Amino acid sequence: MFLNKDKIITTSKDYTTMKKTIFRIPKMDCASEERLVRMALSDSKGTEQLIFDIQERKLTVFHTSESQRLMDKLKPLGYGAEIESSLDLSSDEKDEILSNKSKIAEQESAESRVLWILLLINGIMFFAEIFYGFIAQSAGLIADAMDMFADAGVYGISLYAVGRSLNLQRKAARVSGYAQLLLALFALFEVLRRLIFGSNPEALSMIYISIIALIANVICLILINKQKSGGLHMRASAIFSANDVIVNLSVILAAVLVYFTKSQIPDLVIGLLISLVVLRGAITILRLSKKKP
Repeated sequence: MFLNKDKIITTSKDYTTMKKTIFRIPKMDCASEERLVRMALSDSKGTEQLIFDIQERKLTVFHTSESQRLMDKLKPLGYGAEIESSLDLSSDEKDEILSNKSKIAEQESAESRVLWILLLINGIMFFAEIFYGFIAQSAGLIADAMDMFADAGVYGISLYAVGRSLNLQRKAARVSGYAQLLLALFALFEVLRRLIFGSNPEALSMIYISIIALIANVICLILINKQKSGGLHMRASAIFSANDVIVNLSVILAAVLVYFTKSQIPDLVIGLLISLVVLRGAITILRLSKKKP
């Protein structure tokens, strides 16, 4: 599940040679990827302000360093980043940065409260789905639990990293990445094991638990939308939760197919697809956490 447009970080007072560079990042389509981009640039000297627009897949950076240095930080993520434009900062934009400084602490405090709620919801659903996934013999539910863990892990890193050194941020990301990797591999193993030895997924249980997960993600969307209406820029969080809703609906669809076809294949297919998505996220986190400044 989350953070979007106009989320600001300011780190310096020297604006004499500041530039405004807009990056187009086609594969940055959810809040977890926004967080990874943020981490990738966290150790870039001269980076003054980051403004994310997840809906447009764009990142605006106000900086005093070379644009190519920022590009070098973004390339290893594999999100297809490219420089759309790079211009000198106008006087009005410099003044805007200064005027926004007093709002940053309040925004981050409100944002952290939302992140804690989202972390709690995802954490609870992770344990619920993995527990009932085994009871219902559903690879889809187990894989969806891993997706919930991936969400919780990203927001846990975000909350832990506040005010801590870059080294500790990287260590936290590495721990989360390895945990996510192991769980993704476990989900893939479950899919393979059930394919070889067979399974009998309980369609109705899959539907019930997926509906509960769907409700949880809708609650997240409601909370995020309230924050957005209050001026906190959380549109990326809404996109992230919307993606989770699609995953939940996919599991429900698989359960319906299991019910009518009396076959385990739909459950295994959705379990495989979700596991691969979680695995990709784990590899990205680990690649970023090991990358030297």
